[in-house]
Amino acid sequence: MVLSPHLGLSLALVVMATPVKAETIQVTIDKLVFSPASVEAKVGDTIKWVNKDAFAHTATVKNGWEVMIPPKKSASLTLKAAGTVDYFCRFHPNMTGHIAVAP
Repeated sequence: MVLSPHLGLSLALVVMATPVKAETIQVTIDKLVFSPASVEAKVGDTIKWVNKDAFAHTATVKNGWEVMIPPKKSASLTLKAAGTVDYFCRFHPNMTGHIAVAP
């Protein structure tokens, strides 16, 4: 079977033109630890924190955003800008995490 050289170019354009679907990245909170502690994401992705502890936590960025995560529940945040952020739990400051957000 012989394929037209233009077919390969057409397929390449279709693959490149397909928008990248936003992802949901899960961070589990268990025994006062964010896991994974460091994640890589893209603008438009959502971080979902799942709290397995019996008490509330936050994902707090100093001079930025804060997400309240109730006990035995989850909470989410959609990333709006590229950059890196370090976050912590306001109730348990020794709990820390890092998110690297690509454009």
